[in-house]
Amino acid sequence: MARNRRLILSSPSEVWSLLSDGHRYGEWVTGTQQVLAADPHWPEVGARLRVRVGVGPLTLEDTCVVRICEPRHRLELEAKADPFGAARIAMNLIPWGENTLFTLDWHPLRGPGTRMHGLPVDYVVAVRNGMMLTKLARIAVREHEAPQRSARPSS
Repeated sequence: MARNRRLILSSPSEVWSLLSDGHRYGEWVTGTQQVLAADPHWPEVGARLRVRVGVGPLTLEDTCVVRICEPRHRLELEAKADPFGAARIAMNLIPWGENTLFTLDWHPLRGPGTRMHGLPVDYVVAVRNGMMLTKLARIAVREHEAPQRSARPSS
């Protein structure tokens, strides 16, 4: 299992707005080359997100299915990428003052990942997930600050 935490200087509602738009996953999920399809009812339980992931010409299609959805608090996905199996991705948004403490847990469910998990696989996944949280935090903060800048009186 790989676990990452990040304090995001935006409210849980603002961070949730990014998570609840399946078409934006390519902006912050490291390794995503293209969002191929997002169910219109994303992120309700059972909704699917199809993406192309990879590095350079080495790609594969991945499907994420929402298993648990508690708006503005918790989102759990099952990511399936054959032939590698499936993984549980749990995201929790904890209010921290006016900000969000974001936790991301990744755990293999099926396939070769269940036999390979532990060091060094969990370390590599933790580094990748840390990069994702950095991207997510930057986008959330940028969007949080944009309305504030436009509301300031000009001098």
